[in-house]
Amino acid sequence: MSHPAPLSAPRAVLFDLDGTLADTAPDLAAAVNLLRSARGLEATPYELLRPTASAGARGMIGVSFGLTPQDAGFDELKNGFFDNYEAAIAVHSTLFDGVHELLAGLEAAGIAWGIVTNKPARFTDPLLPLIGLAHAGCVVSGDTTAHAKPHPAPLLEAARRLGLPPEACWYVGDDLRDIQAGQAAGMATVACAWGYCGPTEPVAWNADYLLPTPLSLLQIVQNTVTEQAANALAA
Repeated sequence: MSHPAPLSAPRAVLFDLDGTLADTAPDLAAAVNLLRSARGLEATPYELLRPTASAGARGMIGVSFGLTPQDAGFDELKNGFFDNYEAAIAVHSTLFDGVHELLAGLEAAGIAWGIVTNKPARFTDPLLPLIGLAHAGCVVSGDTTAHAKPHPAPLLEAARRLGLPPEACWYVGDDLRDIQAGQAAGMATVACAWGYCGPTEPVAWNADYLLPTPLSLLQIVQNTVTEQAANALAA
């Protein structure tokens, strides 16, 4: 699915991390299942945990223990989950197929890219170099600004760090809150169907694009760059 009218070529593409650039669900699931095994409980099936990976501790503990952040006992589980995850943060986490090529293609086109994630910097900072993303143009974590997504503040901070107006950026994510944050920041938005996507269908998020693979995103960006250059020559 694409936008009914071509968007302006981006000067930067900003990405969510978990479920967008990186498949981190295996290590997140392992961290919560360590909590269960320590309590003599059977592991929660991975197929139940994977769709909630973008929601971090809230999603993992919600599925695995049926608790919300408002429930007694949640904070203890959250702290244990964080410790488990920090101790084994990149055992099975990898970039999605095509992400290396996508980022290389953006760089070759002179388009900056950065990361805006709700993952706390405690985990973002050590994870990125382990999975090949240390060269991001900017990194904004969930605790970098006073608000996390779906608030636009993290995206506006990323644009500021890149020295660009928000409207010159596209934001790519695999969760409804990513699209809401991008829209609130005045950015074009891309829903990535290759990610975790959560409880609602991406087609209902009203993103400017809904794309199946990282390389399809590269093709869309390259097309907009080519079209914009051709229009400028014809003007």
